[in-house]
Amino acid sequence: EIEKKMVLVEVFTSPTCPHCPGAVMAADEARKQLGDKIDVRVVDASDQENIQKAMDYGISAVPTIVIDGNVEFIGAPSIQDLIARLEEKV
Repeated sequence: EIEKKMVLVEVFTSPTCPHCPGAVMAADEARKQLGDKIDVRVVDASDQENIQKAMDYGISAVPTIVIDGNVEFIGAPSIQDLIARLEEKV
């Protein structure tokens, strides 16, 4: 059986963003439901190390959710919307 690679979910946030905790919560809930099919990483877009990465994705607002290198959500999605999008990919 061919092992599918995990879907990478990157949640770009910043410390002062009021909507970011909701996006992180949605991603955490998706991880609970989809288990090891997804790899969730929270990325602080204001951190010097991550600014270039955010620019490479064309991110200008947080929260932004990037799935396998594609910007999928700008703003915090509902848990249902995020899981539905992820289920298309896993």
